[in-house]
Amino acid sequence: QVQLQESGPGLVKPSQTLSLTCTVSGGSITTDFYYWSWIRQLPGKGLEWIGYITYNGNTDYSPSLKSRTSISRDTSSNQFSLQLSSVTPEDTAVYYCAREGAYRFDSWGQGTQVTVSS
Repeated sequence: QVQLQESGPGLVKPSQTLSLTCTVSGGSITTDFYYWSWIRQLPGKGLEWIGYITYNGNTDYSPSLKSRTSISRDTSSNQFSLQLSSVTPEDTAVYYCAREGAYRFDSWGQGTQVTVSS
């Protein structure tokens, strides 16, 4: 059973870069053909997909966030990371990492609250 765990600062100042890491256990992030995503839930709103990195290192991002987003991975540590630059208070959200396989998200982290505030 694969498990995902988000980690990173819970408070980020405006204009800075939000950095989160997802540590995966019970399965490898290089296993065919899984995609590893970042998703967030803004206060009082639904889930918003941010982007993913695939089992072979390809990436794709939400068009609305693409200019500020970078997702990378460390295969030796079985981790993948999110960087969201130039954050504003509107980026305050619960951030989740998740695994996608067969066109559905089948494993999720528990989520981590990130607040953007000075």
